[in-house]
Amino acid sequence: MKIKALFFAFLLINIAAFAQNTAKKRLPAKRTGAAIKVDGILNDEAWADAPVAGDFIEMRPNPGKPESKDKRTEVKILYDDFAIYVGARMYDNPESVTREIVQRDNIGNADFIGVIFDTFLDGINGNGFFVTAAGVQFDAKYSQIGGEDANWNAVWDSAVKIDDKGWTAEFKIPYSALRFSTKDIQNWGFNITRKRTGVNQQFFWNSVDPKVSGFINQSGVLEGLQNIKAPLRLSFSPYVATLFSHYPYNTPGISNSKVSFSGGMDVKYGINKSFTLDMTLIPDFGQVQSDNRILNLTPFEVRFDENRQFFTEGTEMFNKGDLFYSKRIGSIPSYHDLSGVKPGETLIENPQEAKILNATKISGRTAGGLGIGVFNALTNKMYAEVEDAQGNRRRFENQPLTNYNIIVLDQSLKNNSSVSFINASTLRQGSAYDANVSAALFDLSDKQNKYFVSGDGKMSYVTASSEKADRNGYSYNFKVGKKSGNFTWQYVHELADTKFDPSDMGFYQNNNFLNQGLNVAYNVYKPSKWYNEVQAWFELMYSRRYKPGDYQKFGIYPGTYVQFKNFWSVELNGFWEAEQNDFYESRNGQVYKNPESYRLAVYVNPNRAKPYNFGGNIRYLAQAKYNSHSYNFYFFQNMRFNNRFAMGIDLNYNPNFNQVNWVAANGNTALFSKYDRRTVENSIDAKYSFSNRMGITFRVRHYWSDRRNKEFYELQPDGYLKSYTGAAPQNADRNYNVFNIDLVYVWQFAPGSELSVTYKDAAETNERFYTMQYGRNLDKILSSPQNNTISLKVLYYVDYLNLMKKKHNN
Repeated sequence: MKIKALFFAFLLINIAAFAQNTAKKRLPAKRTGAAIKVDGILNDEAWADAPVAGDFIEMRPNPGKPESKDKRTEVKILYDDFAIYVGARMYDNPESVTREIVQRDNIGNADFIGVIFDTFLDGINGNGFFVTAAGVQFDAKYSQIGGEDANWNAVWDSAVKIDDKGWTAEFKIPYSALRFSTKDIQNWGFNITRKRTGVNQQFFWNSVDPKVSGFINQSGVLEGLQNIKAPLRLSFSPYVATLFSHYPYNTPGISNSKVSFSGGMDVKYGINKSFTLDMTLIPDFGQVQSDNRILNLTPFEVRFDENRQFFTEGTEMFNKGDLFYSKRIGSIPSYHDLSGVKPGETLIENPQEAKILNATKISGRTAGGLGIGVFNALTNKMYAEVEDAQGNRRRFENQPLTNYNIIVLDQSLKNNSSVSFINASTLRQGSAYDANVSAALFDLSDKQNKYFVSGDGKMSYVTASSEKADRNGYSYNFKVGKKSGNFTWQYVHELADTKFDPSDMGFYQNNNFLNQGLNVAYNVYKPSKWYNEVQAWFELMYSRRYKPGDYQKFGIYPGTYVQFKNFWSVELNGFWEAEQNDFYESRNGQVYKNPESYRLAVYVNPNRAKPYNFGGNIRYLAQAKYNSHSYNFYFFQNMRFNNRFAMGIDLNYNPNFNQVNWVAANGNTALFSKYDRRTVENSIDAKYSFSNRMGITFRVRHYWSDRRNKEFYELQPDGYLKSYTGAAPQNADRNYNVFNIDLVYVWQFAPGSELSVTYKDAAETNERFYTMQYGRNLDKILSSPQNNTISLKVLYYVDYLNLMKKKHNN
């Protein structure tokens, strides 16, 4: 206890010693009563006497270097009763201005200018508005926890022009796109960034030091916004969609083709200046990119990326505490009951995704810095279909009507600090169990933003089910360290008891652990003659079980990264892990002595500003027993033929030799096998842009993986394996193929409105025997039954104020 007291006293002394305020640039806000035409030409009279934000400072690759006069940036800010206006002049050789045309919310290979507003001046949260030299808009939300949320979208105007001096840009950002306090006079956190992509240079108006943790906290200040009022923020985005699908069931009574029609609506409503309600009614996600499905031989669930915009846009507050895995809602629900299948019945149809009936988000932040978030979603019940030996069919419920809820309270504090509370609950209709998780979090930093202490405490409660009684569990996490400067470090201590379970609405692989880790890093951001940046790190991790406290894992993880002057980069990393006590691989709780292992990896990344670039990685993993080893060879190349057309190819080859893992259960005994495995994943993606509002994207992916068992073992009570002399498990080999095509045409025919046409082809085979050659597997998956779908969706954005103005004018 004395040692702990001395440690925290030392920490507090250091925090006090380094506390100081960093000078920030300030720009007076200028109100205008003149009309401004957003055309990219800065000739409106209103711009003549507007204050200029200049003297930009380079952030990369030469932090702290002033921007050269001949390539300088000059930005002016105006405001009126309706919007913020931005006028920017970027001096440059017009031939050097890169301007690849891509779809909205992408940068591509293009120069850009952007403004970031921290409207509550808390140094934690912000909104960014960017436009490229090709006129493509990009907007994002920023937070301390969520980083950059590029899925956040707003409706605003912009225009750009290329001229003999370089290029110019104009923005009109309506107050409906922002949330701010009710004060009569306001100061906002504010920064401007410019990227010269062709030469990989990025500049900021208020200097951003890469040695300092955080981005929004390094903003300047826009001073003296007076008497601005948020308008009525009400918009509707109704949609209509049709879907044609074809799958060759070739079964009497089941049609190979289906046509469906649907309609729904997204609604945004500004409850007040600070809070917004987002709602989606009967959403359609037919245009979302297909998941990258894989052959999973581990005892844990695979986590997939979320691609549905409603669940990725503006959800940074709900992601606090890592209790929200949005794929649980509709896509990958945790509850899937097949107990209704009776002996002698065959499962004919087993839906995996529940239809979302509606979803609602309410979020915002008060003038006092209190963020409040409420999330609710409702999914419909689902039915599986079975058939008996006589051909009689019946349906039974396999997923009940389910309600998902999250409530978040997040109080911003001084020095980029915060405290939060979050509650997530899952309520199911009928006899199915319910679940509830609550968490309290804190994140405290010193004034200089160098040292921090953070942590959380969580409680979970799951009601009784037919398999288990009511259960309560808890978990906590504690971190302390130094996060700014060339040298950083972090100590982590985390625990979860045997009953903690947040998986009904979150993603969680296992509990019952007590982990401790130490990470130290040294980063050099000042370029030398041969490099732009160097990083090196070293991590230790030790894990025990919470109960009964026995050892699980110990590992060492070193690494280094170098970016060279030509903007190529190389990363080297590896790990060494001692023999482990693995309590999960056996699938029955029995310990498995996972052998000592080590890995070495080399990653190479190119200068992506080049029209043709390529890179990849090589990894080698080996274990101390069974001559177990594997390689991974990954290669990618990107080709930009012109500003409209580009494509990329990814090739991944992963051969594994003498791998040893669980393969089957033999009564109460776990059987393991030594096997060879080969994984090949190839994908091609391409895009063609007709304009910055219309384009086509194409993606095709083939994934093949197998398992070829060679020897079988029986897991012993001491955790080691011995040769298995019984009959070999049947159908234990695997041969898995997935093939996907995603072809999407999008036309943004009006601000916030779009028409999309999507074609998808999907095929999947999961066999208990293997086919050796890649060509045969590709041919087989292409000749297997394909699920083809074509969807058409039209979404139209309606702003209530604009609608009323048109009605009044008429």
